[in-house]
Amino acid sequence: MSQSVRTRPEGSGQALSEAYDTALLDLDGVVYAGGNAIAYAVESLATARTGGMHLAYVTNNALRTPDVVSAHLTALGIPTAASDVITSAQAVARLIADQVPRGSRVLVIGGEGLRVALRERGLEPVESADDDPAAVVQGFGGPELPWGRFAEACYAIARGVPWFASNTDLTIPSARGIAPGNGAAVQVVRIATGAEPQVAGKPLPPMHRETILRTGAERPLVVGDRLDTDIEGAFNGGVDSLLVLTGVTDGPQLLAAPPQHRPTYVDADLRGMLTGQPEVMAEGDGFRCGGWRARAGAERLELDGEGEALDGLRALCAAAWTSAGDGLCELDGGKALARLGL
Repeated sequence: MSQSVRTRPEGSGQALSEAYDTALLDLDGVVYAGGNAIAYAVESLATARTGGMHLAYVTNNALRTPDVVSAHLTALGIPTAASDVITSAQAVARLIADQVPRGSRVLVIGGEGLRVALRERGLEPVESADDDPAAVVQGFGGPELPWGRFAEACYAIARGVPWFASNTDLTIPSARGIAPGNGAAVQVVRIATGAEPQVAGKPLPPMHRETILRTGAERPLVVGDRLDTDIEGAFNGGVDSLLVLTGVTDGPQLLAAPPQHRPTYVDADLRGMLTGQPEVMAEGDGFRCGGWRARAGAERLELDGEGEALDGLRALCAAAWTSAGDGLCELDGGKALARLGL
């Protein structure tokens, strides 16, 4: 995929699981939510794998180790090896190891995933700013992370110790709803210190580099639910992406997406990996997909027709993105989305 401005979702005559050799799958909001598999995920992934597609699981959540994640996926009915899991903890550990000597101490503000990834890179995790760390690393620590851990980070950063963050996702989906993510915790330390961390996770290049190094993917497809991490990460890496609507992104956010947040394909869930994608065609002053036709009016997006709701959404994306060009679409799409039930 080029970095040119995308003005519509693309079509595909092939099933995506056949057109791409590796699926780089986000976890939270794509494969599971709150520990439970999302509808159709287990069956869809099994079919893609049986057809020869390599499945790799790429997560910004630095709390759990690849062993724990792979065991969880396997228990859900998705057989997975630890080597098929790539975490932001691994990406940030490599980033730190590139800048400090092997054997250096690193103050950990987060969970076991960070500690395991640091040891893999020959670095020593420590718990106190008084342990003379060469770096501070912050990753998602779960709901039980003590407030005092943020203070330890601040003490070390105030002494000039470089600060790294696994990711800056402000939220994380859970079974009960949307909860604060590592980005919210990073913001606490940022406010207290005035410092800025080096960030490794999606959508930034260190995570894409880690993923490609570990998977060897040649024709990867990024599959995610977040525009500002998964889809922007694919854009930054110059690869194609599939947005699934099982996580945090809703219709209004998708229509208003700037160029770096516009996915190659849009589908309801992981079943979209197993099918071709319908073409969105220009028609007069608008765009048609399936039985729907969308156009950009003076103040709002207009939609006519009937058929599959997703086809209507794809047509609306084309109208919105074309109208916005390299900016944000500010046209009201509420009435059109309501007609689609989205």
